Amino acid sequence: MDPIIIGAIVIAVLAVASLGLALRSRDTKTAIGQLSGETIKRDRPARVPSPDVPTSGPVTGSELESLGSARGRAALVAADTKPPVPYVPPDPETIGVARRQFLNRGIFAMFGLGITAFGAASIGFLWPQGVSGFGSKVTVGRLPDIRAGIIAGGGFLYVPEGRMWVTEYPTAALEKARTQYGFFGQVEQGLAAGVSALYQTCPHLGCRVPECLTSQWFECPCHGSQYNRVGEKKGGPAPRGMDRFPMEVSASNELIVDTGTVIQGPPIGTNTTGQEAEGPNCISGAEEH
Repeated sequence: MDPIIIGAIVIAVLAVASLGLALRSRDTKTAIGQLSGETIKRDRPARVPSPDVPTSGPVTGSELESLGSARGRAALVAADTKPPVPYVPPDPETIGVARRQFLNRGIFAMFGLGITAFGAASIGFLWPQGVSGFGSKVTVGRLPDIRAGIIAGGGFLYVPEGRMWVTEYPTAALEKARTQYGFFGQVEQGLAAGVSALYQTCPHLGCRVPECLTSQWFECPCHGSQYNRVGEKKGGPAPRGMDRFPMEVSASNELIVDTGTVIQGPPIGTNTTGQEAEGPNCISGAEEH
C-alpha cells in the first residue's frame, strides 16, 4: 500500500480519536446525568433522620433528596442571623506567586545570571595579567653566577624560560660592536658586563640552533648555517646573524633580558670578535660568507 495512503489513514484515525476525547471531556464537564450504579450502591446503607417520616430502616437516596422538598424544608436548621464578617482581601505575598509569575521571574533571573557571568569572563579576559617567561622580561641571574654557568656549559649557557643562549662577550670587542651593531644601545649594558643574549632560532627558517662544543660556534642542523660564539654569521644560507634580545643590568648586578623584543641579528660580514672555529665543525658543507 502506498505510504501516503497509510499516512492519511493514520492521521484520520488520530483525528477521530481526538474528536471523541474532546466530546467526552465536554460532556463530562457539562453533564448533569444520573448517579452511577456504584454510587447508588454505596448510598444504600446511609441513614439520615427525617422529622416527618419516622423509620428505623435505611434511608434511600430519594428520601435523602426529599429533605430539600416542601416536606423536608421544615426540618432544616434556620440560618444564623448574625451580620456577615467584612471581607478583607488577602496579602498577595501570603498567597504566593502564580505559575506565570514564577516562570517570568525565573527566566529573568537566569538571563541576568548569564549576562553577569559573560561580563565577568570578558573583563577577566581583557584585564592585564602578569606575564612571566618568554615574551616578558626574564631575570637570568647574577652576573658571577651566569659566568660560572657559561664555563660549566663549555662556553654556552641555555636559559629555557627565555628561549635564549647566553655566551661570553669579550670586552675588548666593545668598540667594534659600537660601530658595527646598529642596535648597540639596546644591548650595551649586557655587552659591557661581558655577556650576550641570543635568540635560539635560526634566522634562516626558524630551526633551533644548538651549540657545537668542538668548534665553539652555533651550527644549525637544518641547513648548515653557522655563527660564532656571539651569534655573528660565519657560513650557510642564513640572511644575517642570530637575533638577540635587549639586555640591562640591575643595581643588584642581575642580568635582565627583555624577551618580548627581538632584535634582528647583525648583517652578513659583521665580525667584532674575530673568533674562528676552534676545532672540528659539528655541521659540514656550509658555504663561507
